[in-house]
Amino acid sequence: MLNEALLFLLDMLLQPFAAILLLRFHLQWLRAPLRNPAGEFIMVLTDFLVLRARRFIPSVRGLDSATLLLALLVEMLYLTGVLWAQGQLSHGFPFPGLLVLAAVKLLKISLYLLMAAVFAQAILSWVNPHTSAMSLLNAVTRRFLLPLRRIVPLLGNVDLSPLLLFIICQLIVIVPVGMLERLAFGLF
Repeated sequence: MLNEALLFLLDMLLQPFAAILLLRFHLQWLRAPLRNPAGEFIMVLTDFLVLRARRFIPSVRGLDSATLLLALLVEMLYLTGVLWAQGQLSHGFPFPGLLVLAAVKLLKISLYLLMAAVFAQAILSWVNPHTSAMSLLNAVTRRFLLPLRRIVPLLGNVDLSPLLLFIICQLIVIVPVGMLERLAFGLF
């Protein structure tokens, strides 16, 4: 019963925090405008940790490596807690396996964040296309949708490229990322 409570807390606190750190990294990488309620929320929620880490971890090629490293560390902490609660860490601490698995999980979370942005953008384009969140969502999805828009024509003024991107992301999660997860679990 305590293990279930620990797993619940890990799923509700650590996993979303790793996703928010990863989202902050991606938003900065994609040069998304952060002067909106969603961007400001992400910055305020993560500044206490990211600003301290930037003192010691320099950026690499203009990328916010401190935020990415923090996301990796939080994901490793999450996976350690989950594996410990499930009793899978009884024969030692598999650091290489945890490192690889955390990196794969961050890749998977990145794909899910992209799919969520595509879905939210599609819904908002029908409901309220002029909301402040649209500039943020456009910055996230534009780089991925532009090549698909060159391939997929409009069908009666309906853009099917978001649907195609959604399908591609899901296939990436299922096949290559699934294989990487199995390989990472093999390192335990």
